[in-house]
Amino acid sequence: MPTLAQIRKNCEMARGAFERANKEHFALGAFNLDNQETLVAVVRAAIAKKAPVLVEVSKTEADAMGLDNVRDLVDNYKGQYGAEMYINLDHSPTVGDAIAGITAGLECIHIDISQAKHSASREEIISETKKVVNAAKLTGAMVEAEERYFLGSSNLHKEKIDYEEVKKYMTKPEEAADFVKRTGIDTFAAQIGNLHGRYPVPKILDLDLLREIRQAIDCNISLHGGSGTAKHYFVEAVKIGVWNSKKPACFMRMRIESTMRPRSMMFWCSFSRRRSMKRYLSRVSSGYCWSPKTGSGNSAAAPNTSISLT
Repeated sequence: MPTLAQIRKNCEMARGAFERANKEHFALGAFNLDNQETLVAVVRAAIAKKAPVLVEVSKTEADAMGLDNVRDLVDNYKGQYGAEMYINLDHSPTVGDAIAGITAGLECIHIDISQAKHSASREEIISETKKVVNAAKLTGAMVEAEERYFLGSSNLHKEKIDYEEVKKYMTKPEEAADFVKRTGIDTFAAQIGNLHGRYPVPKILDLDLLREIRQAIDCNISLHGGSGTAKHYFVEAVKIGVWNSKKPACFMRMRIESTMRPRSMMFWCSFSRRRSMKRYLSRVSSGYCWSPKTGSGNSAAAPNTSISLT
């Protein structure tokens, strides 16, 4: 386990990576770790792309592998290969789980109170989120949260999307500003038509609403539930002002999620089978991604904004 001084340095470096992505207009890659083999694939892809990456674990993955083990594995590979990697605890359902991630030295913590308690009130979510933000001050870890429950589930759905129902849950810019101000979070999870899971019909994202949210708050913005989302939404989101977008995948299906901040984009990915992540990333990056260090890919789709899937 790293010392507190080392953890604080790692968190400071993670924040620096976000700022660097912002200034240089490129995306950081972030990948879910289902197992050690996935981590190896992530490291190899990061080295091949000569780019910094984030790796992340959900509570299920953290319980299976152990947070300390995840921390040690990542640090071992960082030392062995010289890769720049940071860890995110994704969708942590309780304050206790989030604090465990902070204590383990993870640089990014996502607290999702409504995941375990869908009926949690906004005030309850704010109160619990503030506890995590305060706890994170010990190490300087970055905290992400959402103000209400997200629709959908991380599955392959057969039913069609009820677009009118989805609209009822969309973020109100003024409420987002209030939530960020009261909690002090680093990343706000917005709802603009995105929902968890993959559906037989397309998801429709309200990019005008995203612009309003971007103007209302001055912190990271995350878009969860990007499975099946058309690629042009990601490109447009970058233009509006995106730091990252999440793309995790599970064992029997892929789910895409995202996190954003002004002018650059970050993708979260994990893989369910022993599929070659490096091959997948090469295929995706040849379409609309670019690395500031390698100059590979095609950035023409998003002028002045570079996307890198590593």
